[in-house]
Amino acid sequence: MATLGIDGTGQRLLRRLNPGPGGWQVGLATVATVGVALGLSALLIAVTGGSPTASTKALYQGSMASPAAWSTSLLYVAPLLLVAVGACVSARSGFFNIGQEGQVLIGALAGAWVGLRLAVPGPLLLVLVLLASVVGAGVWAGLSALMYRFRGVNIVVSTMLMTFLAQQLISFAVNTPWLLQESRLGRGTLSPQSNPVPENARLTSLGDYPNLQLNGGLVLAVVVAVVLALVMARTRWGFRLKMVGLNPAAARHAGVRVGALGGIALAISGALAGLAGALLLTSPVGTNRLQPGMSLNIGWDGLLVALVARNNPLLAIPVAVLFGVLRAGGSFLAATGVPSFLVDVVKALLVLAFVAPPVVIGMLRRRRLADQPAAPTATPPTPTAPTAVPAPTAPADGSAPAGSTAPVPGPRSTAPPPADPGDAGTASDKDAMEGRLA
Repeated sequence: MATLGIDGTGQRLLRRLNPGPGGWQVGLATVATVGVALGLSALLIAVTGGSPTASTKALYQGSMASPAAWSTSLLYVAPLLLVAVGACVSARSGFFNIGQEGQVLIGALAGAWVGLRLAVPGPLLLVLVLLASVVGAGVWAGLSALMYRFRGVNIVVSTMLMTFLAQQLISFAVNTPWLLQESRLGRGTLSPQSNPVPENARLTSLGDYPNLQLNGGLVLAVVVAVVLALVMARTRWGFRLKMVGLNPAAARHAGVRVGALGGIALAISGALAGLAGALLLTSPVGTNRLQPGMSLNIGWDGLLVALVARNNPLLAIPVAVLFGVLRAGGSFLAATGVPSFLVDVVKALLVLAFVAPPVVIGMLRRRRLADQPAAPTATPPTPTAPTAVPAPTAPADGSAPAGSTAPVPGPRSTAPPPADPGDAGTASDKDAMEGRLA
């Protein structure tokens, strides 16, 4: 039976992907690598027959050129940010959760079940849908912690494999009439999807088209990111979480329950991914139906956002905006003759551009320190034996030598100890006794 501690594979991956050395060298290297990534992206677009200038213009028009375009970009920002913040929490504890894609689906499944099965009036149904998504995905992620606790299953492997299981569960649910398959209308063909959730189970937006629209999911995601950033930076729980991630042995010695804390962090990560699935179900970013492909790779992209943000929830906010812009503008690339999958290539190059400089600079620093010669250590002086002082010779008549005083015994003097006053009394008593006997 394995003890639930910190997953070794996750720690090694985090050290390689996110070592995070600071300094101006990392900043300059990051700027240079981002420039190289953008240059490679333009080269790929030119090789595939497109125009880099036209593609850049299409990305801008589809994501930032108008308030309506910004509204679409911000719709993608909310779920990406929630997944990224959850990944930051699990990474801080030392667990590397890569199953967010499946946890998004499980959250949407739990939310759709509650939204379509409960007849609750008013906005209470929306609250129940969000809570069901959080609890369902949190329990789903907690199963990986239990498998590691009782069977020693690697966290990275279990969370990844459970993603494929979640996809099969969604496919089964939307293809089973008694579960979540849509209702038949007349003689039409049933599609593998659920009925749309009720109107009172959907998030509202501030603003009207074509003006800027801010969905309630974005406000919720930003609030969650700020609160968790403060909790991890300013509370005892956050300090213990960081201690467990850095050195689980020291944390255990300090009295921290390493296994329980790591499992809770993994469950929180899954719960936030499930909340992102609820946003995909209840916000205008989707069709408000449970569908097998409704996750739209939000889980994978959210994990990339966390890596680029170096596991900082506050830094994940602008990074999520960048990824939302790329996702919203990617649909406009088809008009320029560029395949839409090149947006994924651009995102991958940008992730490498932000992650590679700290890794390379950290390796160079360690190699430079290893090549430096060791400084000579000063040897302590060896103690020398004290020299003996010759004692003065006394004259033959036994008198003290001229100019000499009473001898002062040295450290090793063998002078007899002073006579005990009790010895005199003892000798006189002995003489008296001998006189009586005589």
